[in-house]
Order: sequence, then C-alpha cells, then structure tokens
Amino acid sequence: MTRIALIHALAHSVAPINDELEREWPQAQRMNLLDDSLSADLARSGQGLDAAMHQRFEALAAYAEGTGAQAILFTCSAFGSCIEAVAARRPHMPVLKPNEAMVAEVVGQGARVGLIASFAPTLASMPSEFPTGTDLRTTLAEGAMHALNEGNTARHDALVVQVAQVLASQGCQVIALAQFSMARAQVAVQQAVGLPVFTTPGSAVRALRQRLLV
Repeated sequence: MTRIALIHALAHSVAPINDELEREWPQAQRMNLLDDSLSADLARSGQGLDAAMHQRFEALAAYAEGTGAQAILFTCSAFGSCIEAVAARRPHMPVLKPNEAMVAEVVGQGARVGLIASFAPTLASMPSEFPTGTDLRTTLAEGAMHALNEGNTARHDALVVQVAQVLASQGCQVIALAQFSMARAQVAVQQAVGLPVFTTPGSAVRALRQRLLV
C-alpha cells in the first residue's frame, strides 16, 4: 500500500488534504505530522527561512521517511526553500511543495492567473514559483485566516470570494487558492466568478497519483 506523509504547519490544512485523498485516492495510506508553531514562528521571528527553520523541516522529513513513507507532501505554502532542501536530499522519492502541482496546472491554462492567499508570507514566497513571464495577479484575503481561526467559516469564504471578484474584474481568467485551508471556498468562488478555480489539495493529489501509480 502506498504510504504518504502529510506535513502541516497549520491545523486548518489537515482536513482539506485528507478529505481530498479520501475522495480521490482512498487506497493511499496517510500519516499526518502537524507542527502548528512553524507558521507562528515564521510570522513572529522576522528571520525568514533561516538555517534553524531549514533544520526543523529536515527533522520532520527524516521522521516521516523513517516511518516508511514513500512520498512527502508539505501543505503550508510559505516555506519553499526549506522544502526544496528536503527534496534535494531525497531524489529517490517524491517530495512536493504544496503549490508546485497547482502551479503547473494553472500555468498550463495559458491565461492570466489570480492568486489568492490568506497567509501574508505566502505572497512573499509563492510568486517566484511561477515561471518567468507568467501573467500573475496576487492578493491577500485580509482577515480570512483570522475568521477561520475563530471558526467563522462563512466569513472566511466570503472574504475569499470578495477578492476573487476583484481579480476577475482585473481580467484574470483562472483563480488559484494558495492555502490548503482555502480549498473549502472553491465552490463558492466558482459560483461567484464563473472561472476555473484550482486548489492545492486537488492538484497535489492528482500529481501524487501520477508519480506513484506507475
């Protein structure tokens, strides 16, 4: 049985990827590792993705691999270089950044992309993951993460929809939701803007199936 390690920096990311795997690949065995201090420490420290943060990611990955995981998927989008370092040490197994599968699918649309994040550091790190020349518009769904933390899912979704409508008015033809925790708003955004809406869990599961079921 295929064993996939899911490594989370936000508690809100756990359900979306597990739900997606249950729907689309129920045969996969899942293990979940959550360190919800990662995002808080990144936001608070002002040190960026320093050596200490890289070491924390390597420790999590080593533990996951030691349990027999055949692939690792990270689910928080603000830690790109840390995940790249983990992947470079493991050429023998798929190690996916949370966004890379979605970026590939979105870019393949050949259209202006509207990228929405609910965690501000994501907008500092994620645009560089898109190929040079991508027609990209980014925006922060201000207050959406706070609403989710308070359990106000309706407000979270409404705030994401609101910024998606702004991006659509700017000529975006595809909407990409950067956080795993934002996947819950996919249907509401599609209904509001009438555009293709991509989520990180959906794209990641498709990529993992393709790479592991060979």
